[in-house]
Amino acid sequence: MTPFAIQLINGCLESDIEQENQNAFQALQKAGAIEEIEGLWKLGSLYRAGRLYMGKDGRGYVEAEFKEQRDLLVEPDFLGDARHGDTVVVKRIIARRGRASGKVLMVIDKAHLFTVAYTHRDESGNFMILDIRTNEPTYAKMEGMDLKAFKLGTVLKVDIDTDKVLEVFGTLDDPKVDEKISLALYEREDAFPEVCVTEAIEVESEVTRSEHPERVDLTHLDFCTIDPVTAKDFDDAIYFDLKNYTLYVAIADVSHYVPYFSEIDKEAKKRGFTTYLPHKSFPMLPRELSENICSLKPKVDRLAFVSKIELDRNTLKPLNEEFFEAIIHSKHRFNYDQVDEIIATEGREAEGVVERLLTWLLPLQKITMRLRKTRLQNGFDFRTDETKLTIDANHLLAGTQIETGTPSHSLIEECMLQANQAAAKRFSGEGEEDQPGIFRIHEPPQLSKLEELLVQLASIGLYVEEYEDSPSLIREIQKEAEKMGLAAEVDAMLIKSLRQASYAAHNVGHFGLGYRYYSHFTSPIRRYSDLILHRLIKAQLSNDEQETEYLLRNIEPLCARVSELERKATKAEWDFRDRKFARWAETQVGEVFGAEVVEIGESGDAKAVLHADVQGVTVHLRADQVMLFDRIRVRISEVSIPQAFIQCEFVEKLSRDETELA
Repeated sequence: MTPFAIQLINGCLESDIEQENQNAFQALQKAGAIEEIEGLWKLGSLYRAGRLYMGKDGRGYVEAEFKEQRDLLVEPDFLGDARHGDTVVVKRIIARRGRASGKVLMVIDKAHLFTVAYTHRDESGNFMILDIRTNEPTYAKMEGMDLKAFKLGTVLKVDIDTDKVLEVFGTLDDPKVDEKISLALYEREDAFPEVCVTEAIEVESEVTRSEHPERVDLTHLDFCTIDPVTAKDFDDAIYFDLKNYTLYVAIADVSHYVPYFSEIDKEAKKRGFTTYLPHKSFPMLPRELSENICSLKPKVDRLAFVSKIELDRNTLKPLNEEFFEAIIHSKHRFNYDQVDEIIATEGREAEGVVERLLTWLLPLQKITMRLRKTRLQNGFDFRTDETKLTIDANHLLAGTQIETGTPSHSLIEECMLQANQAAAKRFSGEGEEDQPGIFRIHEPPQLSKLEELLVQLASIGLYVEEYEDSPSLIREIQKEAEKMGLAAEVDAMLIKSLRQASYAAHNVGHFGLGYRYYSHFTSPIRRYSDLILHRLIKAQLSNDEQETEYLLRNIEPLCARVSELERKATKAEWDFRDRKFARWAETQVGEVFGAEVVEIGESGDAKAVLHADVQGVTVHLRADQVMLFDRIRVRISEVSIPQAFIQCEFVEKLSRDETELA
């Protein structure tokens, strides 16, 4: 459900409506589809808002929002201009018999505003425009230009309603076009509007302590940051008071610099997240902010929103949790590799400021190990490795490396988890019902889904006889997979069987972490959800009822928005990765590689991960001759650059004890 649809269903003030939805809102008013009830505008009883799904028979269906409702059937004659995936307002058709049906009144949110297409000639020499998503023929036109004059493989951005070419991205034989394709497919933005950059430049470039007398001065504390070596924006800094067993998690105070309804805020809300490609990031905030005054750089004063957590020395449970605005002065910037080396050597070679910082950093690392052990009693540890790509100057894949969690990553992770939990707990109710807020939720999996996975795993001899519920079944599956040496492979399948984590206005807990309360507080430079949470907590601290009421009235559509934007950012990152893998594979057509089967599809297809110098490449093949987790040899037979698709043919099966897979 889109944010605007949620507003129409729940009710909203006219002033709450985003600018891009104002015309639709006014049209619905004029049509009488919405009515004002107790000061809030909402859909009338004969109308419903929902996402439109198209069946193969050409009929549409608008999903039910509540259990007592039925999906509405929309006959082809009543669809208007609506397309599959659009969010529509439909008027119910009252009939004495037959299934519930309706007529599309208006499309209020289009699934896609444009298509990405490319020029192509088929084997018979026929010229056509193909949709890059589906590889199906589509239409495009350009005033004063015959598209046949373009080089084959020219990539076009095409308006979905008018078929007009909005932009020419380049050609498929140029690797630089991959970035533009991935960003466009998932509506990710690159350059900021000029008005945003102007606003960012006008923000102060340094912090003057005397101008912030109301803030807690923590500049005397030895804060430090720990980030990737390539990081340019620093969201968080930590300090541990060993004497009082108190953890300070200082977070960049973005809400101080990004006011409500400013142009920067509007753009950040539109982007939702920073998108990270291997060679470049596409930030949520202008770099003039994210990499400067908002970034907790070393050896300069910075404004921060601080989570202060006093821990019990024995149990490590929080005794007291506070939030307040402060000024900090980070004493040192570490990267993960440096901290891993320090932990390995126990800091024997440290000197100066670093030696002083280690008096609390090394004890904190031991504490976070205990915190992690305690957390995993209720939560889960899924072994997931991340493939990091290196892109050369020609925008081609130069290499890959597998990144795994290290002690330094775990140190920071556990500190951030403490702060995120503390932030979420501020919205816990005194009774059974929690207050609304912005929670990071992960719903428990359906037991039936896990049992389906168990059937698949039985094909490789992995059985679980006794379990009580979903958590116990997951633990038993992991235990058996460990015995078989398939821990990472089975964990990947377990993750796919779980529900996706998302943002929600009402708390249901976080299954994967084993937390009753959880939210995202620690990354407001790169996540809009965190920025809203900062604003909500500040309004709570200052007893600003008007601001709190505004935020909570719009919190449900906002959660829907950021959840959708998170998925788009992730898909853009994956799409770019697959495009670089496809370009590498195109140079390897005909070559034979070792591989491991990681998925068997219902349609007779299989997926395998290649064992090659380039790691993490997933390929497709027929499943006729393979089983799950078989080690095999395959030959790359076909590569599609537009669809970033690699097809292989089966060569031979290897025994499990064969070590040479390439």
